[in-house]
Amino acid sequence: MITVAVKAGDASYPVVVGGGARHQLGDTLASVFAGRDGRAVVVTQADIEVDVDCGVPCDRIDVPDGEQAKSLAQVELVCRRFSQLGLSRRDVVVAVGGGVVSDLAGFAAAVYHRGVRYATVATTLLAQVDAAIGGKTGVNLVEGKNLVGAFWQPTAVLCDTDTLRTLPDREWASGRGEMAKYAFLPSPGGGRPGAGEAATLLGMDLERQVAHCVAVKAAVVGADEREGGRRAILNYGHTLAHALEAAAFEPGRRWDLRHGEAVGIGLVFAALLARRLGRIDDDRVAEHRQVVSGFGLSDALPGGADPDELVRLMARDKKADHELTYVLDGPRGVEPVRGVPPPAVLAALAEHASLR
Repeated sequence: MITVAVKAGDASYPVVVGGGARHQLGDTLASVFAGRDGRAVVVTQADIEVDVDCGVPCDRIDVPDGEQAKSLAQVELVCRRFSQLGLSRRDVVVAVGGGVVSDLAGFAAAVYHRGVRYATVATTLLAQVDAAIGGKTGVNLVEGKNLVGAFWQPTAVLCDTDTLRTLPDREWASGRGEMAKYAFLPSPGGGRPGAGEAATLLGMDLERQVAHCVAVKAAVVGADEREGGRRAILNYGHTLAHALEAAAFEPGRRWDLRHGEAVGIGLVFAALLARRLGRIDDDRVAEHRQVVSGFGLSDALPGGADPDELVRLMARDKKADHELTYVLDGPRGVEPVRGVPPPAVLAALAEHASLR
């Protein structure tokens, strides 16, 4: 079992990684209540068969599967159920599930009674390495993903790697795409991974891989809790990924990409764009492709992707600040680069398409 401390603003909490980590929930909540009476409400999904013992009186709320659950209407239903169950500010919400559950339950906890505590038992790889860490909660609007939310840090996150055994292959792929991203971000001690170092993540066992990703994110969140600047590096590979996800909903689209699968493609595109801008060399591009393929992911653009449409969607991304902004590798490591010229983006997309 590996414990990583996350410090964000005035909050400090443990992330426990390893087989059986969920069984520490009762002790975790006992420390929260510190001898006082209290209760918990578990927010989960009907098909999640993960046993948890809160150690205190506990009720359960099931929310729907999929991104459609992340809506303001669902937040209202969850908060009304909190009220009906008598949840108070001294109690705790426990999210048991993947990123959809932690995003929704965390946001409901942030706004109910202007904030009640919550803990997360992360049951997917994507949640364990990314979604459940860092205190970003939120739901979607018709106009886009995660446009309504709050920064609300949990009291603890339990990443039980035993719960990953039954994950479908596509869910593994989704988590591995985010994991690949962390191979190129600064280590917790600081510093850009040098030549060949990014691929070392591939050789770690699962527990160490998850803990490494958590530690990297913890360091970034600790330095920039509310996305004042540094935290933007966590979006490495995501600008194209979000565009591909958005384009997939357009009529006539043939591809089906999970988030992490899209991030893997986005990482290779970001490397190609960085090389075109003179920020990295051929070897660094090759290392991106090695890591993405090493995690069993495709680095190819989906067939039928329209470069002009992708550029339009990337410009609309909520992190673009009304100009083409990308998180790119370079001599100082991964960092946001603003004002990238559209011709360079189109050329990189054309080069990417030729990789197939």
